[in-house]
Amino acid sequence: MCVMQTTPGTPLTPAGSQPAAPPYGHRRLGVAVLLAVAALVLAADVVTKAVVVEQLADRAPVRLLGGFLHLALTRNSGAAFGIGAGATILFTLVAVVVVVVIARTASRLCSLPWAITLGLLLGGALGNLIDRLLRDPGPLRGRVVDWIQLPHWPVFNLADSAIVLGGITAVVLSARGIGADGSRSPRRPDPSAHSEPGADGEP
Repeated sequence: MCVMQTTPGTPLTPAGSQPAAPPYGHRRLGVAVLLAVAALVLAADVVTKAVVVEQLADRAPVRLLGGFLHLALTRNSGAAFGIGAGATILFTLVAVVVVVVIARTASRLCSLPWAITLGLLLGGALGNLIDRLLRDPGPLRGRVVDWIQLPHWPVFNLADSAIVLGGITAVVLSARGIGADGSRSPRRPDPSAHSEPGADGEP
């Protein structure tokens, strides 16, 4: 349910009743933002990978920013940043599960920050999933194209960047108590904010 302003202390739903479904207009906007962000991330990832494969194959890494940034074609059979190179099929199935979970969550989206966050995660997951399905050595075992290298950091791509950014944003939103349906969890009262009885001269 999308949160609306109510009188302090007034429950959002009657006792014993089920929460109302998100208004269709709000839900439709959330889904549209999610899909737009995911499409932008996916398009950027697919295009940059195609350019990298075309231009950097069998070529020495390109040095930029005085050597701080390198562009180098790498084939990654593991997860983001080269983790778990021997579990390609497992990571492919995990990516499929992530896509399904995000699609189910979209049905109750009523929060713009969460729509952007899930769009980043969805676009990144799809970007790497396409590589898993279509690139050599075959479906479910395809190696992901990585091409961005920073000092003391594994090679990555734009899909990895979107996943990391979306994950960080999701943690921040959850820590602030903001739900995907637009609700906010009540903050715990601060005991230090209440004075001890009699401290101000009153009983």
